Amino acid sequence: MKKPVAVLTDSTASLPEAMLAELNIRTVAYYIHRGQEVLRDLVTVQREEFLQWLMSARFLPTTASPGPGDYFEAYQELADEGHEEIVSIHMTSKASGAYQAATVAQSMMQEQRPEVKIEVIDTRNVSLCQGWMVIEAARAALAGLRLDRIVERVRAMIPITRMIQTADTLKYLYMGGRIGKAKHLVGTLLNIKPLIGMEDGEIVPLGVARSRSGAYQAMAEKVAEAVGKGKARVAYVHAGARQEVEKLRRMVSEKVQVVEDLIAELSPALMVHTGPGTAGLCFFPVEG
Repeated sequence: MKKPVAVLTDSTASLPEAMLAELNIRTVAYYIHRGQEVLRDLVTVQREEFLQWLMSARFLPTTASPGPGDYFEAYQELADEGHEEIVSIHMTSKASGAYQAATVAQSMMQEQRPEVKIEVIDTRNVSLCQGWMVIEAARAALAGLRLDRIVERVRAMIPITRMIQTADTLKYLYMGGRIGKAKHLVGTLLNIKPLIGMEDGEIVPLGVARSRSGAYQAMAEKVAEAVGKGKARVAYVHAGARQEVEKLRRMVSEKVQVVEDLIAELSPALMVHTGPGTAGLCFFPVEG
């Protein structure tokens, strides 16, 4: 009997550990360079300790995607376990080299293990938007769907899965070179909360609010506008701001019929770019 399709992603999908275990999702860790120290995201550094350090850090670490060798090793392990099909799901190629590295590893596997079929997907998104696609892929794999059907399902989610987030400052995104088209919001006054999203794999501005609660209200309205009279799955994401996303969750639930939600804290490799206090959501509309 064939093993189910293996689902692999990166630590930056920021999925809760319990969900990774429950859905048999394999992750490959990003690298964080902190001075002379090289850390592996969610392997040698965890969320809480990194956040505590980041809040008083005098310099910003840099991040690097896994290399082809990291993905090749992960693919080999899955193949050794008996998986003949693998779907490999990654953050936007416009902000990271993960997709390219995974594609190189896919070619290496074709040469050495031609019996293993691998599909590599650029989600054109980040964090729990990428995470939702991984979750849906893993659920489909456990339900017995084959690779082509799973890939089809994930690709259909790419244009409709959206991120909206806010923070007290965009300096972390700016310093890390990930600010995209929202550069003009960097200099906004302290009492203005910028809203950002992602379109076609790039950070874009979605407006500003005069307070955190105003920003959350605007987020809830944007979700309601996108979903209409339909339903949605929503992931609330944060960096040391659990109470804030609980407020956001309440506002969204008043305006939108949410059929499934979850709260997740960003991985340290994403915290580098968002900074402490970030709160937001990743959602997609669902039928029925």
